[in-house]
Amino acid sequence: MTLELGFVTQTTMHYTDAFPAATAMDVDYVELLLDGHHERTVLDTDAVADTATDQDLDLAVHLPFAFDVGSPYEQVREGAIRELSAALETATAIDARKAVVHASSDAWGPAWEADPVEDAIVDALAELQVVAAEYGIELCVENVPGEWFGLAEFPRLFEETDVSMTFDTGHAYVEGYDAAEQAAFVADHADRISHVHVNDVRTQTDDHVPIGSGVLDFGRILRPLETATLSAEVFTPSYEYVATSLNNLRRQVDALEDP
Repeated sequence: MTLELGFVTQTTMHYTDAFPAATAMDVDYVELLLDGHHERTVLDTDAVADTATDQDLDLAVHLPFAFDVGSPYEQVREGAIRELSAALETATAIDARKAVVHASSDAWGPAWEADPVEDAIVDALAELQVVAAEYGIELCVENVPGEWFGLAEFPRLFEETDVSMTFDTGHAYVEGYDAAEQAAFVADHADRISHVHVNDVRTQTDDHVPIGSGVLDFGRILRPLETATLSAEVFTPSYEYVATSLNNLRRQVDALEDP
């Protein structure tokens, strides 16, 4: 079992403080959010890559939010694919290994049936996967509650594309999957789940509370995975809370590796 630990930067975190904090936490990598002040046109990729090397960190990226890859409008959809492709180019410039993307669309529900929107999402993700592969990056599609592509639809992605998955524990809980049901899903698709967003929950809302402060049994959920990267994703500006989450996660991972 090889489970690497890292964390997702939040909007208030800058790589210049996140990377040293990550080194102090003794993690393997940082998942850099390529949005806001890390958006590709303002990011100094050489400086990011050099700083990560200096801190002995690997990198993953979370691609920008709010791009409508499943839009029923061709020019909107193609624009989203172009921008995300450009973000993948930025990801390879900083030597990122993995890129997280959402299977989402802002198509207006009352006007559109699910089939054409879901078809567009699948086609767009297949196209982005080809781009990512050309850059040497593994594209990992995240489950997001309330979108056109829920967790139950992911087997279609696995059948029709070569993408990997980012399994988000809190998002799965919001969709109605408790720890036992999440563990069953992970066991069924462990060969495609390469990356995990690990966050805890107290209620069926998307809170991303610190690991260990909620109801989820992460040892049970993660046990079926042989190899994966695990990103603590906590909605906080505090590196102290991130460190606490990672320490709790590390204890559970260590128990899996040394039962």
